[in-house]
Amino acid sequence: MIKPIPKVGSRRNGRIGSRKNGRRIPKGVIHVQASFNNTIVTVTDIRGRVISWSSAGTCGFRGTRRGTPFAAQTAAANAIRTVVDQGMQRAEVRIKGPGLGRDAALRAIRRSGILLSFVRDVTPMPHNGCRPPKKRRI
Repeated sequence: MIKPIPKVGSRRNGRIGSRKNGRRIPKGVIHVQASFNNTIVTVTDIRGRVISWSSAGTCGFRGTRRGTPFAAQTAAANAIRTVVDQGMQRAEVRIKGPGLGRDAALRAIRRSGILLSFVRDVTPMPHNGCRPPKKRRI
């Protein structure tokens, strides 16, 4: 008689619930995307898998207050708090966008106690970009 193969998430092999706290991450990458309307902070491991993320909108800021430096600082602190508990000590920071939250988010990351190996600006810059629209005739 053939034994049935247990499913991956079944109760028989002992894995119940999520395994969110299973990984220890010593080094990671913190991505800060600062637009004029919102600031999104994403923490990934070296391979790019998302560990934690937060934005000014998820922190409870609505409307024009989402684009403020204080909202960016709160979002960065929220995203990093869970990662520090998982054991992250070193990180690289990549900042993208022209928003007001760039400096405030970086200040919050520095204050968290994580050692930063480097801070890089990865804002996309056009090399003379798209062709502009035709001038309007009156």
